[in-house]
Amino acid sequence: MMAATVRLSSKGQIVIPKEVRDSLHWGVGVELTLVTTKHGVMLQTKAPQTHKIPAKSLRGFLQHTSEPVPTETLCKPVEYTNDRI
Repeated sequence: MMAATVRLSSKGQIVIPKEVRDSLHWGVGVELTLVTTKHGVMLQTKAPQTHKIPAKSLRGFLQHTSEPVPTETLCKPVEYTNDRI
């Protein structure tokens, strides 16, 4: 764990020392979240936002290439005679 002392500017800004940024792989443009804790504040990298895909775009995602299964077969009760539980 690395520790550094920084000073708050008149504009409420701090500079994160280069050694700390380098050790955390924080480059230009990295987004950080400031979280208040019982003992002060904590900085952490912002969780990446996941790209949401509309459900409509998933139509046809799973392709069935065999013969179609009749509805009657799909609706049959399941036989559990060979169950090993």
